[in-house]
Amino acid sequence: MMALTLHELAEKSGVSASHLGRIERGERFPSARTLRRIAKPLGFEETLPEGSGRLDPYVATVLSQEPISVQHAVVGILTILKSIAESTTKRSTSDN
Repeated sequence: MMALTLHELAEKSGVSASHLGRIERGERFPSARTLRRIAKPLGFEETLPEGSGRLDPYVATVLSQEPISVQHAVVGILTILKSIAESTTKRSTSDN
């Protein structure tokens, strides 16, 4: 992906390097706000709907126990599913 050090990502995202380290090690799962702050300098588009605030607590707990690569994959899959759902809704609305 991008060649950013933890400290560079901390500078660009405004999230402390120590907090990023805990997230990376799976000791913490970030809120939706923190995810957005981290995703932006990494070139990811927003993956959680506005106003959602946080992931479902059960999902966040389960996901926080997974390696960061799995967390990224899940967020990517959720993004794809959201996009499919939105395009399906738009199509069905325009067909009526």
